[in-house]
Amino acid sequence: MRNLSSLEITKNISLLSDDKKTSKVINLKMDVPQEKPLVVMLSWLMAKKKHVHKYADIYLKHGFDVLNISLSPWQLLWPVKGSQVVAKDLLKFLDLNTTYSPLILHGFSVGAYLWGEVMVNIAADRDRYDHIVDRIAGQIWDSAADITEISVGLPVSVFPKNTVLQNALKQYVIYHMKAFDKVATVHYIRSSQMFHTNLVRAPAQIFISKTDPIGTEESNMRVRESWENMGIQISWKCFDKSPHVGHFRIHPKEYTAVLNSFLASLNIPQKTSRIERQEEKIKAKL
Repeated sequence: MRNLSSLEITKNISLLSDDKKTSKVINLKMDVPQEKPLVVMLSWLMAKKKHVHKYADIYLKHGFDVLNISLSPWQLLWPVKGSQVVAKDLLKFLDLNTTYSPLILHGFSVGAYLWGEVMVNIAADRDRYDHIVDRIAGQIWDSAADITEISVGLPVSVFPKNTVLQNALKQYVIYHMKAFDKVATVHYIRSSQMFHTNLVRAPAQIFISKTDPIGTEESNMRVRESWENMGIQISWKCFDKSPHVGHFRIHPKEYTAVLNSFLASLNIPQKTSRIERQEEKIKAKL
């Protein structure tokens, strides 16, 4: 994996690149225009940096920068002061930094919910934000989790190896969604509706597994049917056996081949990466 640089935009948003970023970020706007394609990577709960960087590395090789967005369990449970704030920051960054184009979405698990929150804001002011939708050339969804899976996915993310605590948190999440309907559940439902009636009509690549209890084959099939009815071109990869957001780890060559094939189909002009430029200089000297 190449040596990437990371620039913190907010506590939840960081910019990954194989170019050293010297630009200052003032109120979510970079003072030096970045004329490159950008991947908006909406990562899963409790994602470790080293794992996110492995996905980012795929795109860095193609000359993309990667904007990684994370959510904490607390931000998921309390969307008004949590996930919706992150969604608005992401939207503002994309709105202000227009030279980052084209855009690719790559969302994992709860990232589908977060993007739904972004689309709620886009739908509220189409005249202002349609240019963001227009810049999106493709979308990749890996183990996308719907509202019905929050009580299953959140406990596993927080306590991956402790079934007792998983069960306890699962019961709390079920209670939380009933008790805090107006400040939590209604927002989950609205986001899910926005995800199913996607404003983004760019081609989509969906990765799922038959054995994933969180981003289930059934819920993703409903998304696929909804999107295909709207004319969205869908590429579908369902692994027989791999864990939630674990398809790349278990099937690295197949996952990468499918992803690279999808990216190639989008015909995005590629920028040469810093590593490639250095290699070209070395070859020229030889």
